[in-house]
Amino acid sequence: QAQATEAMAEQAYTVPVFRQRTSGETEEYQRVSKNVGKGLAVIQEELHRMRIATKAQVESLEIQKEVKGMMRKRVYLLEEIPKLPDFLVALRPHTVWEKTPVKLFCTVEGNPRPIVKWYKDGVPVDPLSAPGKYKIENKYGVHSLIVSRCVVSDTAEYSAVATNQHGTATSKAKIIVKSKSPSFLKTLLTSHVFLCKHKRLFFTGPAGAGESCHLGLVSFGVEGNSIRLVCTMVVVPDLPNIPPIAQWYRDDKLLKPSKLVEMSVGGGAASLTLPHLAKDDEGLYTLRIFTKDGTAEHSAYLFVSDAAPSAPGAPGAPMSVKAYDINSDYVLVAWKPPNTVNEKPITGYFVDRCEAGTDTWVQCNDAPVKICKYPVHGLRVGHSYYFRVRAVNSSGISRSSRKSDKVTATGEVSCVPSAPGLVVATRNTKSSVFVQWEAPKHLKHLMGYYIDGRVVGAKEWFACNHKPFKHTRFVVHGLIPGETYVFRVQAVNLFGLSEESQESSPIAVEPALATPSSPFGITMLSSDGSSITVAWKSPKHCGGSKVNAYYIDKRDADTLVWKEVNLNAVTERMCTVEHLKEGTFYEFRVTAGNMAGVGLPSAASIPMKCEAWTMEEPGPAYDLSFSEVRSHSLVILWRAPIYTGAGAVTGYFVDMAKKGSSEFVTVNQEAVSHRYLQVTGLVEGESYVFRVRAVNAHGVGKPSQLSEPVCAKAIPGTKEIVAGVDEETGDVFLSLEACEVCETSKFVWSKNYKPIGDCPRVAVTAKGRTSRLTFTNPDKDDLGKYSVVVTDTDGVSASHTLTEDALNTMLELSYAIRHPIVPLKHGLNYEVLEKGHVRFWLQAVKLSPSVSYRFIVNDKEVTSGEGQKISHDVATGIIQMTVDLFTRANEGTYTVQIHDGKAKTQSSLVLVGDVFKAALKEAEFQRKEHIRKQGAHFSEYLYFTVTEDCTVMLVCKVANVKKESTLHWYTDDEEIVPDTPPNVMSGSCALPLPMFSRKDQGVYKAVVGDDRGKDTSVFDISGKVFDDIINAIAQIAGASASELVLQCTPEGIRLQCYMNYYTEEMKTVWKHKESKIASSEKMRIGGTAEMAWMQICDPSDKEKGHYSMEISDGVKTHTRTFDLSGQVKSDFFFFCSDRGRVVGGLPDVVTIMEEKSLSLTCTVWGEPTPEVTWFKNEQEVASTEHTRVTFDGGKFASLVINKVTPEDSGKYSINVRNKYGGEFVEITVSVYRHGEKIPEPKLGQPKAAATTPAQPKSPAPPSKTPTPTPSKTQTPAPSMKSPTPASTPIPKSPTPTPKSPTPPRSVKSPTPPRFMKSPTPPRK
Repeated sequence: QAQATEAMAEQAYTVPVFRQRTSGETEEYQRVSKNVGKGLAVIQEELHRMRIATKAQVESLEIQKEVKGMMRKRVYLLEEIPKLPDFLVALRPHTVWEKTPVKLFCTVEGNPRPIVKWYKDGVPVDPLSAPGKYKIENKYGVHSLIVSRCVVSDTAEYSAVATNQHGTATSKAKIIVKSKSPSFLKTLLTSHVFLCKHKRLFFTGPAGAGESCHLGLVSFGVEGNSIRLVCTMVVVPDLPNIPPIAQWYRDDKLLKPSKLVEMSVGGGAASLTLPHLAKDDEGLYTLRIFTKDGTAEHSAYLFVSDAAPSAPGAPGAPMSVKAYDINSDYVLVAWKPPNTVNEKPITGYFVDRCEAGTDTWVQCNDAPVKICKYPVHGLRVGHSYYFRVRAVNSSGISRSSRKSDKVTATGEVSCVPSAPGLVVATRNTKSSVFVQWEAPKHLKHLMGYYIDGRVVGAKEWFACNHKPFKHTRFVVHGLIPGETYVFRVQAVNLFGLSEESQESSPIAVEPALATPSSPFGITMLSSDGSSITVAWKSPKHCGGSKVNAYYIDKRDADTLVWKEVNLNAVTERMCTVEHLKEGTFYEFRVTAGNMAGVGLPSAASIPMKCEAWTMEEPGPAYDLSFSEVRSHSLVILWRAPIYTGAGAVTGYFVDMAKKGSSEFVTVNQEAVSHRYLQVTGLVEGESYVFRVRAVNAHGVGKPSQLSEPVCAKAIPGTKEIVAGVDEETGDVFLSLEACEVCETSKFVWSKNYKPIGDCPRVAVTAKGRTSRLTFTNPDKDDLGKYSVVVTDTDGVSASHTLTEDALNTMLELSYAIRHPIVPLKHGLNYEVLEKGHVRFWLQAVKLSPSVSYRFIVNDKEVTSGEGQKISHDVATGIIQMTVDLFTRANEGTYTVQIHDGKAKTQSSLVLVGDVFKAALKEAEFQRKEHIRKQGAHFSEYLYFTVTEDCTVMLVCKVANVKKESTLHWYTDDEEIVPDTPPNVMSGSCALPLPMFSRKDQGVYKAVVGDDRGKDTSVFDISGKVFDDIINAIAQIAGASASELVLQCTPEGIRLQCYMNYYTEEMKTVWKHKESKIASSEKMRIGGTAEMAWMQICDPSDKEKGHYSMEISDGVKTHTRTFDLSGQVKSDFFFFCSDRGRVVGGLPDVVTIMEEKSLSLTCTVWGEPTPEVTWFKNEQEVASTEHTRVTFDGGKFASLVINKVTPEDSGKYSINVRNKYGGEFVEITVSVYRHGEKIPEPKLGQPKAAATTPAQPKSPAPPSKTPTPTPSKTQTPAPSMKSPTPASTPIPKSPTPTPKSPTPPRSVKSPTPPRFMKSPTPPRK
C-alpha cells in the first residue's frame, strides 16, 4: 500500500506550459486543480475541456488568418476608392544656423497619388532658379525639400501643397536661420565624375573656357553673343556610324533644332550651340544619353547677363514674349519684365509688330503701357505676325526683346467664359466640404475656377482658393464644424472672370455619414447567480449620426459561438443579461448602430463569472465621464453602483493617477454624497486616469473601471456660460456659444449636474452653435450650479454658478426692461419768454422718431392750436408747450405723458398759489417789456458813476431810437436843460452833477420817446443811494488827497489838505494824538471845494503833537498826518509876517464902458519879495500892447487894459506868493456897450454869492513859494459859519499853464469865497 501510494505520488498531475493562463484563467485552473484528487473521471473531463480549448485556439488562428486576407483585399479595394490628398506626416518647423542644410519632409496619401509642390512664402520653389540651393525628392512616398547652406534670407514659411483631381491639401512649417559669429569655415571640395553606360561611355568635365564651354555645373554668357555647351564622353567601343542618342533640355523642356538652337553629337562629345543669346536662353540645361543599357544625364546652369544698355541707365530687354489667342479684334501680347539691378524703375513698355516676310517693325502703342500685357489691334485676318517688346525708364529705352513665335490672325472672337453650371456641396469631414460643379459651356482657353464660400446669413463671401483650380471638384478645408455654408464658382481665362454660378444648397459641415465605431470598456456591474448586469462606453466615433441602438452578444467562455442577447435595440449603455448558469464564465460583446447601419462589434469582454454577489460593500460605479476640461481643472461624473451591498451608498471616493502610472492618489479626503467632483490642481498638458469607489456603512467597495486618459487642456476656442438679460423681453438666461457642434449634437443642460429635462421653471432653446436656458419666473429656488454638455463633440462643456447677488442684479435689470421708462434729464418746468409767453418743457435722455406724448392741464388734455403750440425735438429730447397769453385762467396742474416704444413716463408741475402769482407777474412784466421795446426805450436804466474830478454822472442807455427820438431830464418834476443836448443816437446819455452835495438829493427822471411812444427811467438820490454816491466820491477824493500842510492865519495856525473835491457830507475825522477832535472855538474844522482844513486859534504848547485826518469811503480809510512841534508862537509870527500878500488897492467888482482903459493896481508885500502873477478866467495873462502887466519896485503891481471890449469881461485875479505863503485875490470886470444899461455888479461865477469889496490888506513879507495851478472856483457849503482864511496852496502845486483850456472840475481853486472874512489884518 505504501509502494502504491508512492507510485501514485510520482504520477501526480502537473500543469503543462501551454496551459498557463491569465488571471481569469488561473481562477479556473485552481478550481480544476482542487478536484484532481476526486478521481480519473474528473481528469478525463479536464482533458476533454483541454481538447475543446485547443480547438478554439486553432479556430481563432484560422479566423485571424482569414481576417488578414480580407484586410489585404480591403486595402486593395480601398486603393480603388477616390480619396482626397491628406498629410499623414505634416511638415515640422526648424531652426538652424547659417551655412547648415535643413530638410523638410512629409508623407501624403490620396487616390490617385497626389502631386506635391513646394512654396516659399507663397512663391513656388524652383530648384533651377538657384542651382544647388534646393533639392526636391520623392522616395517611397516621402516628399522632401532640402535647402543647402542656409542663409538668413532663407528664413520663411515653407509649404507643401498636395493636389490630385479630387482636391488640395496643404502643410506649412517655418524655417528660422540664425546668424553665426564670423569664423573661418573650411570646406572640402570634391570632384564628381559622371558615368553613362553606352557599352563603356563616360562623362568628364568641366574643361575649357570661352565660347566653347564644356558642360560643367555653371556657365555664363552675354546677350547678343553666342555660346557652345560641350559635354565630352568616353564610348567603348566608339562606333562613328552608330552615335548615341542625345537629347537637350532647358528647364525640363525638350529643345529642338532651329535657327536659335544647333545640336551635334560625335567625336566623343555632344554640343549645343546658341548662336544669338537672349535672357530667354537662361536656365538649367540637361543632356540625356539614351542607350540600350539605360540612360545617363548631366546638367549645368547657364546664366545670361544683360548686354550693354542702349543708353546709360536704360533697362534690360523684356523676356518671354508670347502672343495669346489671335482673333479678328486683337492679339493679346504678354511678356515678363527684365531683370533689374541698379537701374531706375521701369515706367512702361512699347510693343512692336512685324508682318511675316518683311523686316519692317511698327510700334503698336503711342504711350508706354505699365503692365506686362497689351492687346494689339489692327491685324489683318489671315496674315502672320511677329511681336517684340522694349522697356522704358527715365534713362531711356531698352534693347528689343527676342521676337515671339509667328502667329496668324483668325476670324474667331474670344471672350470671357460662361458661368459654371450646377454647384453641389456634400459632406466630407467635420471641417471640410466636397464641392462639385458642371463645367461652363465655352471652355476655350479656360485657366481654371475660383470657388467662394459664405456662411448662411452672412453677407460677405470668402475665397476658398487663391489660384485657378483646373478641375470641377474641390475640397474646401478649414470650415467651422456645425456651421452651414453655401458655395459658388467662377470660371477664368485670359480675358477675365465669368459670371458667378448659382449658389449651392446650404450644407452643414459634418463628417460623411458612416456606421459608428465599436463600443468599448465592457464592465460587470452586478450578478445574482442567474443574471449579469453589464455596461459599456459609447463609440469614439458616431459616424455622423446619433447612435440610437446597441446589440449585445454573449457566449460561454468555453465556446466560440456568439448568441444574441437582445433582438430589440437597447438605447441605454447598460443591459442585464438573464437566464445564465450559475458558476459559468461568460464573455460579452456590444455592437452600436445609427441611421447608416450597424457597426463592427466590440472586442470580447474578459470572462465574467455568473455567481451571486454577497459582499456587504457596494459594487463599482460606472460610466465615468468628464466635463469642463480646462488647463488646471476638470469635473468628473459617474453613475451610482447597481449593486449597493448590505446598505445604501453614502458617498464616493475619487482616485487619480497620471497616465501610465499605477500610483493612485485619492482626490477627496472625505466622501462626497453627490455623483460629481471638480478636480483642481492639474498640470496643463498632462494626461490623467481616474477611478471611483463607492462607500456604504460597511466599507469601501470595488473601484470602477479606469476611465479613458484625459488631457488637462481646454479645447481651442472654448467659451464659458454667459448670464444675462434679454434686452427685448427682459428674460433672465444662461447662454453658451459652442466652439464645435455637429448635426447630431445636442445641448444637455443640468443643475448641480442633474439633467434638467422638461422642467416648467426653465426653457431651453438652441440656434446654430448657441444654446440658451431661460428662466420662467426666477427666484431663490433657481440658485445653483448650471452646466451644459454638447453631445457628439470632443468634450465641449461649461458651467456657471448662479448666485443670489447676481440673480438680484439681473432681476432688477429685467424689471427695468419689462417695465421700461423714458429717462428724463429734466422734469417738467416752465420759463417766461420775452413776449410774455410761458413755455412748459421737459427733456428726455433720448427720444425715438416714433415717440408720442400729450399735455394734460387740470385733468384735461390740450392740443396744439390757437393760444398754445406743442412740439418736440428728437435730437435734443425736448418736449414743449408754449402758451401765448398767460392769464389767471392758466393756474393749475400741468402733466406730460410720454410713450416711446414700450417705455413710458410722465412728469407733472403744480403751478398754483404764490408760485403761479410769481409766474403771472413775470409774464405780465415781459409782455409790457415787449410792448415798451417796440419804440425808443431804455436798454439800461439810470445809474450813477463818479469821474476822476468827482463829478457825479447819471447815465442811461437807450435802444431802438431814431433821429426824431428825444430825451429829457427832470428833477423833482422840473425839467433840466443841460448845456449840451443829449445825443440819443449814440446809445448812451449822461447828466453831470458837479460839486455833488446834499442839495442834489431828489428824484431824477429821464424820458425818451418819439412818435412810437415813451419810456421813463427814474432814479431816486436819497438814503442809501445818496450814501453810496458820497462813498464813491470819498474813494476818489481820499485817493487824491495831499499830505497835510501848515498855513499861518491871523487867528493862528491852519492844517489843510488839498484834494480833487471836498464836501462836508464826506466822512472826515480829525485827530490829535489819536484822539478825535470836535469843532470848537479853539479848534475849528471846515473846508472848501478843493480842500479840508482845521484852524488852531491862539496855539500853545498844548497843541503840539501829531495830527491826522481820516477820510472813509465805506470800505477803506484814507489817512493824512502832520507832526506839529517847536515854538508855536515864534513860528506863527515868522510865517505870518513874511508871507506874500496884497496890502490894498484892488476892488472886488469893476464895471466899465467899452473903448475906455482899465487899470488894476495894488500894493503887495512879502519878505523875500513875492512873485506876482495875473490871471483872466483862470488863464495866466501875458503882457501885450492891449494888456500890459507891470511890477515896480517889488511893491506895486498893475494890470492895464487899453480900450476895453466886451471880450475883456471876466474874472481877473492876482496871485502874490513867496516861500512863506501868499494870497490870491479875485476881481470881476464887466464891460458894457454905449447906450446899454449899466449892469448890476456881480461876481464872476454863476453860483457865487455877492460880496462886498475887500478891505485893504496889510503888507506882508514876500514869499518864494511856487504859484499853484488855479482851478475852477467852487462855492463851499452854506453850513460853514467860521471865517475862512486866505488859502495858501501846498508848495508842490504846479504853476498854471497859460495855453491850457478851462481846467477840469477835479482842479479846485485855492482861493476862499469873497464873503468870508479875510485873514489879513486891516491896514492901519
